[in-house]
Amino acid sequence: MMNDYQVFTEKVYDKLKIDLNQYKEAQMKRRLTSLREKRGYSDFASYFHAIFGDETLLNEFVDRITINVSEFYRNPKRWEVLKDSIFPILKQEKKELTIWSAACSTGEEPYSVAILLKEYFPEVNATILATDIDEKVLEKARQGVYHEQALRELPQSLKAKHFKQDGDIFSVNTDIKRRIRFKKHNLLEDSYPKDVDLIICRNVLIYFTDHAKEKIYHHFTKSLVQNGFLFVGSTEQIFSPNKYGLQLFDTFFYQKKN
Repeated sequence: MMNDYQVFTEKVYDKLKIDLNQYKEAQMKRRLTSLREKRGYSDFASYFHAIFGDETLLNEFVDRITINVSEFYRNPKRWEVLKDSIFPILKQEKKELTIWSAACSTGEEPYSVAILLKEYFPEVNATILATDIDEKVLEKARQGVYHEQALRELPQSLKAKHFKQDGDIFSVNTDIKRRIRFKKHNLLEDSYPKDVDLIICRNVLIYFTDHAKEKIYHHFTKSLVQNGFLFVGSTEQIFSPNKYGLQLFDTFFYQKKN
């Protein structure tokens, strides 16, 4: 017999096509129990009825199950590798690149890519797709407005060139915003883009089960062009990349090789 939480996960999947069983159960259950109790519901059955009868509670629930922590140029040394090694290789192959920022959260990462390309590779024509499962964070990403804290790793010269500042609030310039297409996408359910040169998916897969991670890595490899790159987070080293048709290129960078 299924317990209260298992019934809840099935109903959530039926309604939202979000499979909570693909997340590490102890972490997810703890996170949702805390939220449920904070809102005054003693069990998951009553909480389910509440969130699907109240849009504010539903948005809060989706926000809680998706991890929305990001900043510009997060782990700056990795962005140096992107600038000094990855993009020079990619632009040798072709002048038009397709870049996918998967699980992009509030948009800091795709905007960082757009700024880096404009600054150092103005000759490259890039299509940048940024996706996330959470409509609320995508809307924030489209607005492109951030507190100063999110830009702490960004060099001052780039802040001055690519943002409008109002106190400690920074707005991304329109020419950078125009370079990115934001779209809703569920990594566990939806079809993946094709012929991608660079996939950036960082500090997200750590929350998934090993089975879910393997499925996603296989999909990423199929999405990449031959010799394309996958850029993962600092907690997401792939221990057997060859299993997915990938080779370690540099720390947290993997290249698709047959």
